[in-house]
Amino acid sequence: MAIAFMAMTIVHAQQNDSTVVFNKTVHDFGDIAQGVPQTYSFEFKNTGKEVLTIDNVRPSCGCTSSGWTKEPVKPGGKGYVSATYNAARTGVFNKSLTVTSNGTPNIITLRIKGNVVAPVAPQESLPDNNK
Repeated sequence: MAIAFMAMTIVHAQQNDSTVVFNKTVHDFGDIAQGVPQTYSFEFKNTGKEVLTIDNVRPSCGCTSSGWTKEPVKPGGKGYVSATYNAARTGVFNKSLTVTSNGTPNIITLRIKGNVVAPVAPQESLPDNNK
């Protein structure tokens, strides 16, 4: 009986009444130029009753970097998680960022996607033989 009481106490102590609500969890950049990094900021709101902290944001690969609100977000407050895709290679991409916080849910996956297109080579002008 004492073990069950201790387990219930530990679980209750780890719960936090902060809630993370993102404006959206997927951003489509569409077509972007190769070699021109693109950034999007996912906005979120703490809809809970306690302070929310983002503990970590982990991109799925080295081609994506991230930033986030480092200071605690009060109830009703807003913050952001940014994702920058380096656009080094051509082709379709679909990358994820794993966001860890003290809120509910404590792990959220955000996605960025798009298509990197090679720059169009400038055409040389041909001489005008009609003059």
